[in-house]
Amino acid sequence: MAILEIVRIRRGKFRRPGWFAFLARCFGLLIAGLMVLIIWEVGRAAWLSIHTFGFSFFTSSRWDPVHDVFGALPFIYGTLASSLLALIIAVPLSLGIAIFLSEMAPPWLKDPVSFIVEILAAIPSVVYGLWGIFVLAPWLRDGVEDWLGNALGFLPFFQGPRSGIGLLTAGIILAIMILPTITAISREVLVAVPQSQREAMLALGGTRWETIVRVVLPYGRVGIFGAVMLGLGRAVGETMAVTMVIGNQPKISLSLFSPAYTMPSVIVNEFSEAVTQLHLSALMEIGLILFAITLLLNIVALLLVRRIGTVPVQGGRM
Repeated sequence: MAILEIVRIRRGKFRRPGWFAFLARCFGLLIAGLMVLIIWEVGRAAWLSIHTFGFSFFTSSRWDPVHDVFGALPFIYGTLASSLLALIIAVPLSLGIAIFLSEMAPPWLKDPVSFIVEILAAIPSVVYGLWGIFVLAPWLRDGVEDWLGNALGFLPFFQGPRSGIGLLTAGIILAIMILPTITAISREVLVAVPQSQREAMLALGGTRWETIVRVVLPYGRVGIFGAVMLGLGRAVGETMAVTMVIGNQPKISLSLFSPAYTMPSVIVNEFSEAVTQLHLSALMEIGLILFAITLLLNIVALLLVRRIGTVPVQGGRM
């Protein structure tokens, strides 16, 4: 009895929060404090621009450092348009690769393909940019853009001069860069689906494809959505590769062939050359907008993931 009492006492002491819980709370508060500090410092540096231009900073398309007139609308458009284009290209490819690796690939092929996907995530962004300039851009200019212009030129998305440097090239580069992230996470999510779910569908007479579509994908929809949002977060904040292939012209055009500009690109291109305090403050405000967009995307993703997670999975009829 005495031994059992000692064990209960020791278990009770071990289960108490103690110093470990205190340190864990401190670390959690440290992260929150770091975010507040970042917002404070960037906001303080951007205050001159906020006070000078107000809301017109979001609606103006004029960016003139010579006359200290700044508007961020072309950069916001370029960032969102290139990221959306990257998602349109990358999500179907990533999901298809993840399904192949988790459900269909033979063992001798699964590991090599997974390794190649992981290698893509480790390539530096400047290497992607160089490849985009010397390989992708000429190929798009001489073949793909001409074909798109001739076949779909009646649409505003495929009109204008074709140089190989522009929004389409940046979107493809971003798609390649976020593909490993979405693929790797989606694959792990699909692998984690209980085998009993697949066996139940097969026992009811479903084919392998019906099992994937009606059981595996709905079961892992929350994780897949989280993977897509992580890929979007990287696309929004990517700098070097996009800067090298997007053209860096602050204008808004529906054509995917036209040059554009993103928020990270204008910051990295002009930060060291800002000679006036207002120019520097305008760049800091663009950084603040980029931070706000990223934070908003994460909040929306968290809310949608919780909402999706509470919706019951409903399979279709056989």
